[in-house]
Amino acid sequence: MAKGKESQKLIANNKKAYHDFFIDETYECGIALHGTEVKSMRMGKCSIKEAFVRIEDGEVFVYGMHVSPYEKGNIFNKDPLRVKKLLLHKYEINKLLGKIKEKGYTLVPLQVYFKDGKVKVEIGLARGKKLYDKREAIAKKDQRREAEKEFKVRNL
Repeated sequence: MAKGKESQKLIANNKKAYHDFFIDETYECGIALHGTEVKSMRMGKCSIKEAFVRIEDGEVFVYGMHVSPYEKGNIFNKDPLRVKKLLLHKYEINKLLGKIKEKGYTLVPLQVYFKDGKVKVEIGLARGKKLYDKREAIAKKDQRREAEKEFKVRNL
C-alpha cells in the first residue's frame, strides 16, 4: 500500500463517551499488545465501553479494555481485561498530565482501529457532562433528526 494513503478499519467505538463527556482534545496512540490479542482484534473482538485511561509513573495505561481471547490461541492467550500500555511521546504525556491535574478533566478511550496494519487507540481529554447538558444534547439531536425528516419529505 502506498505511504500517502491511510487505511483505517474501525474495531471498537465508544459512543457512550460522547454522551457522558465533553471531548476537548483527541490523541492517537499506539498500544502494546501480544500476538493473540492482535489476531482477536482483527476479528473485531474488542470492547471499550467500560474502559478508562490513567497516567502512572510517566506511562499511560488503559484499564477495563476487553479483548476476547483468540479461539485458536490456547496457552498463549492473555487475560481479556489485563492492563494495556498506551504508547505516546513524552511531551504528549506531560501535556496530558498537566491538563488532568486541572479540576474535572479525565482521559477516556474513544475508538480502537487499525491504521496501516497497526492497532491505534484514540483517547480524548474530557470533561464530565451534567444531567442538564445530556438532556440538552438529546434535544438538539431530536431537533436535527426532525429537520432532516422534514427536508426529506419536502424534497420528494
